[in-house]
Amino acid sequence: MSVAIAAFISGNIFTSCQSAETKSDKADTKVMDAKEDLKDAQKTADAAAIKAADAEAWKTYKLEVETKINENDISIAALKSAMKKTGKKIDAAYAKTVDELEQKNKDLKARINSYNKGETEWESFKREFNHDMDGIGQSLKDLGKDNKK
Repeated sequence: MSVAIAAFISGNIFTSCQSAETKSDKADTKVMDAKEDLKDAQKTADAAAIKAADAEAWKTYKLEVETKINENDISIAALKSAMKKTGKKIDAAYAKTVDELEQKNKDLKARINSYNKGETEWESFKREFNHDMDGIGQSLKDLGKDNKK
């Protein structure tokens, strides 16, 4: 019987060691899973923060652009008013240019109001829009100078 008792004891010791090892492996797995969950949560939080910052930047940009568009509308109205007050016939090309600038300004307004951030890359849209906006602004300044001569 002593052999049976020795076998039983050594079997229990072996099973206990294996059980502790298994428990350790499971604990390590849980720790690794928790770390992955934490990384995923951080990525989600970072993405939400970026999205919120982008939304705020979009609101600010849109407000600035709408202000410039309104300023362009005022400049166009002033140019049209000046054309009527001169008492002489304004060059047809000049009047056509003013009308074209007015239409481009309306197109910009429609573009900014219908822009969907998912359509194109934000920076690309902003760069192109700013270029178009600056072009209209410069043309209006140049026309205003020509009108004063």
